[in-house]
Amino acid sequence: MSISSAYRPDPAFSRLGDSFSDPVDPADFPAAILRFWNDRWDGAVGLDGLDTDGREAHFQRFDPLPENQPVPRAMRYHGHQFRTYNPELGDGRGFLFAQLRDDAGRLLDLATKGSGQTPWSRGGDGRLTLKGAVREVLAAEMLEALGVYTSKAFCVFETGEQLARNDEPSPTRSAVLTRLGHSHLRIGTFQRQAHEGAADRLNQLIDHAIENYYPALGNASDKPAALLEAVVAENARLAASWMAAGFVHGVLNTDNLNLTGESFDYGPWRFLPHYDPGFTAAYFDQSGLYSFGRQSEAVFWALQQLANALAVVADHPGLEDALNTFPALYRAALLEAFLARFGLASAGAEADEILVRSFLAFMEPSGLTWEAPFHDWFCGDASAARAMTGPRAAAYSGDAFEAWRAALAAHEPVCTDRLSHASFQRSDPVTLVIDEVEACWAAIAERDDWSQFNRKIEDIRLAGKGFDLGRDRVGFRP
Repeated sequence: MSISSAYRPDPAFSRLGDSFSDPVDPADFPAAILRFWNDRWDGAVGLDGLDTDGREAHFQRFDPLPENQPVPRAMRYHGHQFRTYNPELGDGRGFLFAQLRDDAGRLLDLATKGSGQTPWSRGGDGRLTLKGAVREVLAAEMLEALGVYTSKAFCVFETGEQLARNDEPSPTRSAVLTRLGHSHLRIGTFQRQAHEGAADRLNQLIDHAIENYYPALGNASDKPAALLEAVVAENARLAASWMAAGFVHGVLNTDNLNLTGESFDYGPWRFLPHYDPGFTAAYFDQSGLYSFGRQSEAVFWALQQLANALAVVADHPGLEDALNTFPALYRAALLEAFLARFGLASAGAEADEILVRSFLAFMEPSGLTWEAPFHDWFCGDASAARAMTGPRAAAYSGDAFEAWRAALAAHEPVCTDRLSHASFQRSDPVTLVIDEVEACWAAIAERDDWSQFNRKIEDIRLAGKGFDLGRDRVGFRP
């Protein structure tokens, strides 16, 4: 077992004390079958030298990493779930296992899902299905390829238990997942302190967040408002990137949004099969509260709840000013995200807005999959010959298409060299709609065949190299 010099432990959250988390014991699992290890990210945190025994020791039994947290800690938080306040939340089937810093000095978390019961399990078994772990790996890989600031699936062990679930055939196989993320400090973490009237703990959290995630704000005269403004900016960018990626998170409760604007916790997620603003991911979202077209609204509502929590220790005018920056920031980030997906330079805000509006007007009646035009028209008119002779050429006609093509022509490409990449030599784009996810899982469930899952990850990573989107925006990278 070997840990490299790139490993830089810093268990910062545990130093806040026992008011913010609870020490817990990981489950004693009967089996340890390594199903996924993220070889693109292990080196970034100095864990690429772990051998088989080391991986199992630290990521299945959760023996502590050197000079890190001596025991796992289940985080305490509250949250609004579908806009109903719930004070009984917290890490119910996961914990913060370790924290470390990358070569840029950023504080990263290794946190689990499916690692056993905690004081916040509320009667649940604290476990994760293997299918849930497979879905989380695929979601994180696809979002990373599309330039979304996302947590990474670090590893998955199958754990040898049979689980009963009411939303998939049971008994079903079990797993434990570890994520690598840039903060699991949630909006709900602040809500808990506000709900309990704990002004001292709120100030502790504010100082902790600024020190570890927004150090440039250390000398701010109004730290709560300055922190809120930074969090608003990052979450506006996150919401915009989901829209350009055609991604529906599914459950945008305040305990599923964090302080660094990083996407995480992939339960009933979906990628759009076709453009539909009302498309929902969760079968239980009967009102469409978290539908594709309402995600920015949901994020903004959650940010208002953060402002309400911070108001316990801050003046309202500064918080209101910070919240009011969201619409303009979201609009700018949305245009930036769509331009990146098309490989185009800005032609000014008005022309950029026309591009996005005309694209959506074309997409709604086109019947095309969401990913198809990004693949066919990457770099705009530089891809015209490829698009107009490709398998979807017949769809590229009519008034709505001509309006969008004119908008494309008004923008200069910024990365035509990428068109020679292998991903653009394919006739079809890499996609991850639900039928593909189910096909990957069916092969595993029926034959223990992981080849389709592994090929999908290879395809996604290849596509990510071809697009190379938003790498300056991803919070940490190899």
